[in-house]
Amino acid sequence: MKMNVGGIDRVIRIVIGLLLISQVFIGLQSPWGWIGIVPLLTGVFGYCGAYTLFGLNTCPVKHKS
Repeated sequence: MKMNVGGIDRVIRIVIGLLLISQVFIGLQSPWGWIGIVPLLTGVFGYCGAYTLFGLNTCPVKHKS
């Protein structure tokens, strides 16, 4: 799997994922908070399957010198 999620995008995904998961333990206490696992994992691994389907890539291009 080639990384297709860039720096700021990864940070945002991790924060949103942690916020959603925290809702399971504090706050709403709904099982829907577990949906936060998806953005958390895509942020941690830097790969998003939906980005691949739509041809998106937020990783900076590294140029060979």
